Amino acid sequence: MKLEKLSLKLLIGLLSISVMFNCSKKEDDVLDEPQIIEQPQPVTLNNEINDFIWKGLNEIYLWQGDVPNLADNKFSNQDEYYTFLNTYNTPEGLFDGLLYQKGVVDKFSYLVDDYIALENSLQGNSNSSGLDFRLERISGSDYVFGYVRYTAKDSDAASKDIRRGDFFLSVNGQQLTINNYFDLLFGSNNTYTLGMADITNNTIALNGKTVELTKTSFTENPILINKVIDADGIKVGYLMYNQFISNFDTALNDAISQLKSQSITELVLDLRYNPGGVVSSAIILSGMITGQFTGKIFSREIWNNRYQQYFEANNPEYLINRFTDKLLDNSPMTMLKLNKVYILTTSGSASASELVINCLEPYIDVVQIGATTTGKYTASVTLYDSPNFGKDNANPSHKYAMQPLVFKSTNAIGVTDYYNGIIPDYSITYQSASGSVFEGENITALGVLGDVNEPFLAKAISLITGKTSKFKDTKNEKRILGFDFEEIADSKDFAPLGKNMFIKLKHKE
Repeated sequence: MKLEKLSLKLLIGLLSISVMFNCSKKEDDVLDEPQIIEQPQPVTLNNEINDFIWKGLNEIYLWQGDVPNLADNKFSNQDEYYTFLNTYNTPEGLFDGLLYQKGVVDKFSYLVDDYIALENSLQGNSNSSGLDFRLERISGSDYVFGYVRYTAKDSDAASKDIRRGDFFLSVNGQQLTINNYFDLLFGSNNTYTLGMADITNNTIALNGKTVELTKTSFTENPILINKVIDADGIKVGYLMYNQFISNFDTALNDAISQLKSQSITELVLDLRYNPGGVVSSAIILSGMITGQFTGKIFSREIWNNRYQQYFEANNPEYLINRFTDKLLDNSPMTMLKLNKVYILTTSGSASASELVINCLEPYIDVVQIGATTTGKYTASVTLYDSPNFGKDNANPSHKYAMQPLVFKSTNAIGVTDYYNGIIPDYSITYQSASGSVFEGENITALGVLGDVNEPFLAKAISLITGKTSKFKDTKNEKRILGFDFEEIADSKDFAPLGKNMFIKLKHKE
């Protein structure tokens, strides 16, 4: 891609023209010195990370063919290529600039500057107090408040006086706003103090209570609740599973074994706070729920044209994920062989959670209860700055890595592209004092997770038994908010993994 130097013949020709011109002048004119033709200096790359980003996205990004700046023939030489890369001041700017309709079509590809933190997140480990919460913005203002969804087992938060349904308005004495919540809650401060709040008379206000929390390197057990409920003589298994992490596949198998040993005939799978995770764990859980479909198609993968054509020509089976009866270590797994499953969802149910719903649909009756899911049908892969984008021989001068979307999933009958999420069969809604109707959890009446009176679980049990839920909110008028609010994010969104579904890198041979 470097510019060619002028050839010796061309240089001699230029000198000859100069001599001929000067010989036509008067003899007493002084012969001009021959001019030296300077060659353009090659363009120097300002940041080697930009080179890694462009090459990685050009190679494997799902929408590579839809991004003109990622076209294989975009640059005719290296100088053009380096000039383009140098127009971006930061790796983050280049990465975002190369995504396909960022925030509209591609909502989930991301770049990190520390792949160690990313790897820890993929294994369920992060710098966390163990407090799982959601943030809301009060409509018509910049004020933000949070409410607790649960505290993780054996975490710092679990040891403090804070629990599901609690509200907070401030951090370290500062009112949360749309402009400061990230720094206050997800910044470098490992110890922080929440200012707790109450909702009374349709107003949220500080109540004078504070709770100090400390973030540590913490691995959350995604199996929050696993129990059997006797519902009018029907044994119902209830499993709340909060992330698909391969390190916990064996623990998940043990949990299913416990349910099977108690002869359950129905299963309620609670994925309302599950943002996704490893595809293989989603396949394994689906196999545990069923078991009668081993070897049949669970999902198909659609990659960019380069990879799709290669796999179809050389190994089409590589594009198919099948139901299995084995864990990753090849040990047998417990299978319930159910023909129906009840799955609880919210807008926080994403990625691998949605994969389970979509890919079980062609085979068994999936009864979805709650709220519409996130709408993520794509998977990503970790790319490192190395010759083959694997971790081996990664560039030692930095720790940047990419997690770009590389394929989209379809179920066995081709269903995919659920951009707007998967709509529940039975929607849980509530109404604010202004008349606005919201889908999802009523934050002033969350209930106790795993309790038969908790609204989501109560609905599932009523469907199982065929009887109206015994739960009656006789104080409903006191539980209706007098103000509307808008969802901002939840605590899982700010972990390196976020709402993602990922696989190990598949190399073309």
